[in-house]
Amino acid sequence: MTLNRISAVTAAALGAFALAACGNGSAASGERSQYEREDDMAKGSPDAPVTMIEYASVACGGCGIWHENAMPTVQEYVDSGDVRFVFRDMITGQPQLAIAGFMLAECAPDERYFDVIDVLFEQQRALMMAMQQGRAQTQFRQIARTLGFSDEEFAACISNEDVLAEVRASSERAGEDGIGSTPTFFFNGSQLTTVPNPDGQGELYAVDGEALVDDQGPIPATFEGETFERIILYFKARAEE
Repeated sequence: MTLNRISAVTAAALGAFALAACGNGSAASGERSQYEREDDMAKGSPDAPVTMIEYASVACGGCGIWHENAMPTVQEYVDSGDVRFVFRDMITGQPQLAIAGFMLAECAPDERYFDVIDVLFEQQRALMMAMQQGRAQTQFRQIARTLGFSDEEFAACISNEDVLAEVRASSERAGEDGIGSTPTFFFNGSQLTTVPNPDGQGELYAVDGEALVDDQGPIPATFEGETFERIILYFKARAEE
């Protein structure tokens, strides 16, 4: 199945979630945090004081910026045992690229799932350019090779209707969860939203309409690592109260 074929067979099924806005370890097994589902992909200790859930697409530009700027900081807190990170895929941005990318991640061994996701974000700009030039499948094949897939395994993966169905179902579930754009974040079950900054300078991160405030003041709505460190510490402090 080529990327064009992937696009064709999923066009009807994408429906509303294909139109969702694209905003500016290892797989979980065994024990899980209280905020997870049985089939979630996660990394970090299930006993971590903060469970962070991200709904994202590997073909969403805003998601790519967040992963470049903020994910290294989040990973430090995953490694320290303070954060359990859960990734939920949603088809936004360029549907063909998102579907092919998520199919590749599904075909990888569970312990390599996040390796695939990380590489897809790192190669997002190259994939977008390749798509514009009509060589997206070649670029995907090269990425698959770097991840240890043979050409035959790659071809079998993107032609697997069962894997395609899993990717579609996951994205539909995100829509059923009420997710309308990516990236969307939850911390310990609370959705991270934004509110206007009273001083007129951008927006602030908020929960239930109330801006998050720590000892440095209101937390700005940016995709910076420092910002998400403040959010993690905010929720960690409340979990330990």
